[in-house]
Amino acid sequence: MSSVLLVAGVVVAMFVAYNIGGSTTGPAFGPAVGADAISKPVAAGLMGVFFFIGAWTLGRNVVTKLGSELVVDTGVFTLEASIAVLFFIGIALLVGNVFGVPASTSMTAVGAIAGLGLAGGVLDFAVMGEIVVWWVVSPIIGFWVSLIIGRYFYARLNEMVAMERSTGPLFDIDRSGLIPIPRVHRTTNRRELGGTFTVVAIGCLMAFSSGTSNIANAVAPLVGSGELAMNPAIIFGGVAVTIGAFTIARRTLETMGSDITELPLTAAIVVASVSSTLVVFLSALGIPASFVIIATMSIVGLGWGRATRPLTAPEVVTGDGGARVTVDALAADEEGEPLPPIGAEDVDDIPSPGALFNPVTTARVVLMQNVVPAIATVGSYLAFRFVPIFGF
Repeated sequence: MSSVLLVAGVVVAMFVAYNIGGSTTGPAFGPAVGADAISKPVAAGLMGVFFFIGAWTLGRNVVTKLGSELVVDTGVFTLEASIAVLFFIGIALLVGNVFGVPASTSMTAVGAIAGLGLAGGVLDFAVMGEIVVWWVVSPIIGFWVSLIIGRYFYARLNEMVAMERSTGPLFDIDRSGLIPIPRVHRTTNRRELGGTFTVVAIGCLMAFSSGTSNIANAVAPLVGSGELAMNPAIIFGGVAVTIGAFTIARRTLETMGSDITELPLTAAIVVASVSSTLVVFLSALGIPASFVIIATMSIVGLGWGRATRPLTAPEVVTGDGGARVTVDALAADEEGEPLPPIGAEDVDDIPSPGALFNPVTTARVVLMQNVVPAIATVGSYLAFRFVPIFGF
């Protein structure tokens, strides 16, 4: 009977990982595919490889944190309980999808496991408090780092990254030998090649950061139960993510998958770099991080920094600049658009609201980012506390 439950648990865990692969490949490689830098199969392959590298290295820390440190008695992680936890993770994420909000799988997984710990009276509140503190602090860090970049460095970055695509392909494939060799096409310029490499490298960084944090969301309950070892769990999860990247991710790659990829190329690179770096840092500490919330606050911070460029620092503080500051200014950037020094721009050139950042939409995203994990937490607690089969 236990072997049947273990197989069922692995199948459910792989299903969660499958959906992770489908939902995260678009945000990671959408810009590269949209720019015809790489094909969808190549994007899926890169997603699988770098997700697995992130999971195999730093991802172990997060699996350990969720699977054995969040609860003081891992005995509560029976096979039945582990399957139930994964079930609540899936249901809560489904609610987020119904409302069109990309829910945080990390926060949802922590919520479901916390519900189990509360019901069994074994939740480690010190570990839970550490995780929650970082959940609050990391988006603030992302906001301020992006704000500083937007205000003081974005113009120069925009000039460096800006590129115009040539009429031909990026590469030609030399098939004259036994092994096909890609060669730079005669119309491809150095700036175009550098920009393409940058956007693909950022996608690989995002895939790596996803692996460091998200692998735990799929396999931590089973590893915590002691029925599945760490290495096989990561392999199963990595395979499922790769399958998801090659199948259901094709649609997210077409639509660019998330709000981040709707930004100008420079902005997308900044937001992805800041967010991914923070996620990797937190994963090294064993903290399951929410990439979506960090990225959302990075978008707001970057736009706010760009929007305040027409004002000097004293004008921003005192409000004497006469300009309505909105983060919509970010969307007005054209690739390669030169910008005057800070405080020298015409405040009348600030775009009207709605071009990029809608406060109502952002509030809905942030709200649902907290509601979805709450659903997982409450549902998990009620089930484990009052359903006799679990014996708590």
